[in-house]
Amino acid sequence: MAPHNIKWGIMATGWIADTFVRDLLRDPAIRGVSDVTHTITAVASSTSSSRAEKFISDTGIPAPCAAHGTYKELVSDPNVEVIYVATPHSHHFQNVMLALEAGKHVLCEKAFTVNAAQTKILCDVARQKNLFLMEAVWTRYFPLSVQVRNLIRDGAIGEVFRVMADTSFGDDVEEAWGTEHRMVNMDLAGGALLDLGIYSLTWVFQTLYHTLPRETRKAPSKISAHMTPYHLTGADEATTILLTFPTSTPSNGTHPGESQAIAMTHLRVSTDPDERNTARPAIRIQGTKGEIQVDGPAFRPERYRVIPKGKDGEVREVEVRVPGDGKGMFWEADEAARCLRDGRLESEGLPWEESIAIMEVMDEVRRQGGMTYPEKIESTVYPTVL
Repeated sequence: MAPHNIKWGIMATGWIADTFVRDLLRDPAIRGVSDVTHTITAVASSTSSSRAEKFISDTGIPAPCAAHGTYKELVSDPNVEVIYVATPHSHHFQNVMLALEAGKHVLCEKAFTVNAAQTKILCDVARQKNLFLMEAVWTRYFPLSVQVRNLIRDGAIGEVFRVMADTSFGDDVEEAWGTEHRMVNMDLAGGALLDLGIYSLTWVFQTLYHTLPRETRKAPSKISAHMTPYHLTGADEATTILLTFPTSTPSNGTHPGESQAIAMTHLRVSTDPDERNTARPAIRIQGTKGEIQVDGPAFRPERYRVIPKGKDGEVREVEVRVPGDGKGMFWEADEAARCLRDGRLESEGLPWEESIAIMEVMDEVRRQGGMTYPEKIESTVYPTVL
């Protein structure tokens, strides 16, 4: 049977779109994939078609590929099946609504939106219009992530009661990000939480929540957060979240007790200070029979180890490299293609209710930290001009 081909439209021309496109253009055979293929049929810049043309030539997208100077043109393009939204978080709600209203399927960069209310509306609209919608948390689709989740489900480390996850970059924030950069700019929903903290929460959720059968998954029963604002803009430069889940995994609550998690993110200290992985795990998943450690970076891990309890156990080191010179974004694209092929509206790897549950955690963290974004960005009114 011929592989199922998907026609992509790329919304935005920044570095994340560049990375995604270069991964899409790699031969799927390099990663052992033969059932789906990808074609990029259009690219749009919000400022000019010449910018889209430059992006097409820079990334080497083969012709024919249309260059659009507005997002409206992109979502109206009949040769586009699914839109990859790579704009800043602040614009996701408006941009995804534009695509859904035009009848296009959507893969939207994380964080899905600025708040849970926006995410809920997008999911409702996708459901009403029978359109596929997925938050592009690429890390979830790494074979390494799948292996770790399966190990937990299979009871490899017993009952999991605690997870610690960190996604931090030690930058000179003033020097590196200033005030205008999207990392710290409140008008672009900047801050460590939405950009980096989401990866720490991803590890917490994919190990303590997603490893349970879908009908038994429960959102955290307690959330406590500390947030440090960046003195120049008010966006968070450091956030630490303590979460309690009402069940543990994988026994699905038959085991007495809750599980706890710590999700951390920081712009001034680093998970991996020497960038040689001397610091080792970014994630520790602790169970009654041992521990799984995942080396950072949390968003693109390539190494983990299973440490059994007791002196006689043998530590198992596992390396799962991203094939070729790819970044690893192709796996989420493959997942989107398979969902489209099979007529599914959401991915089992990250169902809508889980994206919403994570957005609700971030809402509560911001509430406790007193961090609100400008009204237009938090708005659930479509269309709102940003």
